[in-house]
Amino acid sequence: METTQVRNEQLNAVGTPQKAQPGTLYVVPTPIGNLRDMTLRALDILGTVDVVYAEDTRVTGKLLSAYGIAVPLERLDEATMATRMSGVLEHLKAGAAVAYCSDAGMPGVSDPGMRLIAEARHEAIPVEILPGASAVITAYVASGTTDRAFGFFGFLPRKDGERQRVFESLQSFSGAAIFYDSPHRVADSVACLAALWPKRRVTLCRELTKLHEEVLTAPAEELAALLAVRKEQGALRGEIALVIEAPSETEVEEQAQASEEDIRTLIRTLLDQQMKAKAVARQVADTFSIPRNSAYDLVLQFKQEEEVDA
Repeated sequence: METTQVRNEQLNAVGTPQKAQPGTLYVVPTPIGNLRDMTLRALDILGTVDVVYAEDTRVTGKLLSAYGIAVPLERLDEATMATRMSGVLEHLKAGAAVAYCSDAGMPGVSDPGMRLIAEARHEAIPVEILPGASAVITAYVASGTTDRAFGFFGFLPRKDGERQRVFESLQSFSGAAIFYDSPHRVADSVACLAALWPKRRVTLCRELTKLHEEVLTAPAEELAALLAVRKEQGALRGEIALVIEAPSETEVEEQAQASEEDIRTLIRTLLDQQMKAKAVARQVADTFSIPRNSAYDLVLQFKQEEEVDA
């Protein structure tokens, strides 16, 4: 703790370049599009480590070349992580200064870097995370949402059914939900959202920080209609992030009313089948994931109302 504190005080000195320290893993974010989005500290580290491991050596190689940095560059992606990670850790233990870069943005966010970071910490190897570009944070801010909380849920599934189940699991999530998606599937993804919550505000961020950056915000049904046209025109290209805002108060009220009606419908159906109140309560509790005591109270309340109406 004391060593880290002294080092950070030195790093915070204005204008003081940072030199990579032996035996340390540096997690270095890279631009998500605009090469000018590199930090001075990231350039210091990349220029003084013993080796840079990268998710894609072609992408990171172009970045290093653009800044005149000549260091050994090795591939470390999802396909090679299992076989090469132990060697990287041994390299660190032997005193090498190592940097890791993903294709773009912050390593460890929905990429294989998270496994390397976790193992390094497990082995008590010093890890320094450098701040920098992140598509998740950029999309969250670009959306203009007023949701104070947000969650990042990685890449959306390829299959329609799996994607719908993911969306349904977030029906009552009380913050902005952020996903990465493919330009080939995003029109279908937003159409699925529109079928579930047509009025839910959704933002599509495409090619963030790049020359053709585009940010589109609209209710899901409107955005779905626009993307359907764009898909037909073949105009959907590039890296995409979706920001789905939390349900509005109106939507929450509508969901509550719909759930109440669904519960009452099930109670009526089961009672018509001559099931006893406790058995009905058990099934209602299991179906709607509510406490059995609460379900039993709802059954009794329903029966009382039916008796009064009769």
